[in-house]
Amino acid sequence: MANLYGAIEAGGTKFVCAVGNHPDDLKNETNQTEFETTTPVETIGQAIAFFNEQEQRYGKPLSAIGIGSFGPIDLNHDSDTYGYITATPKPYWSNTDFVGMIKRDFDIPIGFDTDVNAAALGEQVWGAAQGLSDFIYLTIGTGIGGGGMINGKLMHGLIHPEMGHIFIPRAPTDDYEGKCPFHQYRCLEGLACGPAISRRWNVESATLLEATHEAWDLEAHYLALGLVNYICTLSPQRIIMGGGVMAQAQLLPLIHDKVKAMLNDYIQAAEIVDDIQHYIVLPGLSNRSGVIGALELARQQVV
Repeated sequence: MANLYGAIEAGGTKFVCAVGNHPDDLKNETNQTEFETTTPVETIGQAIAFFNEQEQRYGKPLSAIGIGSFGPIDLNHDSDTYGYITATPKPYWSNTDFVGMIKRDFDIPIGFDTDVNAAALGEQVWGAAQGLSDFIYLTIGTGIGGGGMINGKLMHGLIHPEMGHIFIPRAPTDDYEGKCPFHQYRCLEGLACGPAISRRWNVESATLLEATHEAWDLEAHYLALGLVNYICTLSPQRIIMGGGVMAQAQLLPLIHDKVKAMLNDYIQAAEIVDDIQHYIVLPGLSNRSGVIGALELARQQVV
């Protein structure tokens, strides 16, 4: 192995940390670890301890670290709070100097982006978006987030995309009050994230619902509403949908059907009209998109 890179996929539920130079290095279980997201000091401290152990094991220092983080985060290099997790609903994590805490122990280049942009980068280099310049990556899980590329560059702007918080109409038959602490039932995340499903139907986990349960038709309806808005505004070449909720095998075909019905042949692109099963797809890297993308973020700081 030439350069040794560190990767952090920082999720609101768990952190995944790894070291390596190539995705194949992550097949070695000793090269990675995961642990619960608790407080910033404890959780980031565990990541730092893991990287220290790996440097000793390999007998060489890390060349760079890539971080794909839950948000919102500050990506403006000219800002006093660059590298921070800002006003997040995750308890204890608002105004956390994520990059700064890592930098105090590792004075090396650090790539920092959203967890969904990191996953999008992993998919573009190694997965289902290879060869594409314009695409979206969505994660449907504890929350809903989205990122991707436009003209071959990761999506940034005033801050970064917050695709989970687009406003969509609540179904007339749905009286669930919504999960989002900011928008309740008005936004996509509030209506369609994993916890919204379980709370709406009074189960501990959405995975306990049968594949034929009406919950999945409603979930597909809400996700399709989100997708048709992204299709009409961003015109992506492909949409990749990851996250724990998308592990339900019955969900993607429902989404395909509903997106086509909602668009009603308005978008005359063969990829949608004739081949939607290859247009809206699952990640090529399965549940490893984020950590592999973080590894690529690190690599790009040096190469």
